[in-house]
Amino acid sequence: MTFAEKLKRCRLVLNLSQTELAKRSGITERTIYTYESMGIMPRSGNVKRLADALGVSVSYLLEDDRNIVSTPIDDESIDDVNADIYLFAVKEKFGENGLTEAKDLLARTASLLADPDIEEEAKDIFFQSLMEVYLESKAEARDKFTPRKRKSRSIKI
Repeated sequence: MTFAEKLKRCRLVLNLSQTELAKRSGITERTIYTYESMGIMPRSGNVKRLADALGVSVSYLLEDDRNIVSTPIDDESIDDVNADIYLFAVKEKFGENGLTEAKDLLARTASLLADPDIEEEAKDIFFQSLMEVYLESKAEARDKFTPRKRKSRSIKI
């Protein structure tokens, strides 16, 4: 089941209109319509709001293989929500193998950063290096995939 299908199904199971879900979640009715009808993925904060309003976990809404509605997770941090959204996007783009690699990368990075035997300065250097790779990759993708018309407009400004 897709995110849109789960969102609509949960809403209907609770006998809520889009208007009522909008009021419960603090998200506009139009936005909820967009999520349900157009398959647009919400920002992480909105996923958390929707999950709370529907009484399900963020993971339930995001993961295709989760079919059991669970109770809300009150202590789920925004970082967990962002990780769920990231992993969902990886799975959509790269499949199960990509998902496995991404989970492994996140787990190893978390383990490294949590290791008390590694000095904070070394952790900072690692994190800075990781951020540099991210920013370089983002710039390369922008240069590679931005249409020429758009590039020329941005140069003039």
